Amino acid sequence: MKLVFSLATEEAAVEIAALRSAVGAHLTARFGKGHWSGGPSVRGVRHGLRGSKVLLARRARKLVGTLRLATKKPWAIDTRYFVPVARPLYLHDMAVAPSLQWKGVGRALLEQATELARAWPAQSIRLDVYDADAGAGGFYAGCGYREVGRVTYRAVPLIYFEKLL
Repeated sequence: MKLVFSLATEEAAVEIAALRSAVGAHLTARFGKGHWSGGPSVRGVRHGLRGSKVLLARRARKLVGTLRLATKKPWAIDTRYFVPVARPLYLHDMAVAPSLQWKGVGRALLEQATELARAWPAQSIRLDVYDADAGAGGFYAGCGYREVGRVTYRAVPLIYFEKLL
């Protein structure tokens, strides 16, 4: 499958919001209502573009995957669980079109994110996932991310992962 990667501009916000909403609806249909349900607003996506690098994966010009890398720590991350580094990045908002999940798009996005992070330069990529059937912990572990902790934040069970660069 031929994928083309690029960094998002504000013009892609509508597409990104639609993709992330479709993924949320897919997870809800499959696993029931949870924190993954719903989707972002276009305004929220535009806000996320500030201070971040949003990676896009396209197939035949159609957006099929996205993720966001940022230096700002998300609210649910407790840094005590991670290897101390001076320049960590945080992975947010990863989404792959439901029809293309388990077909290598997510893995390819993470490989591109790793290259982007090394050029930033960063020393690690950190993230949290839901510790639930709808979570992607097995996916990240299979892509070389190391589980560093399990926590409950505001009644939401999470797994922390890290990849040292």
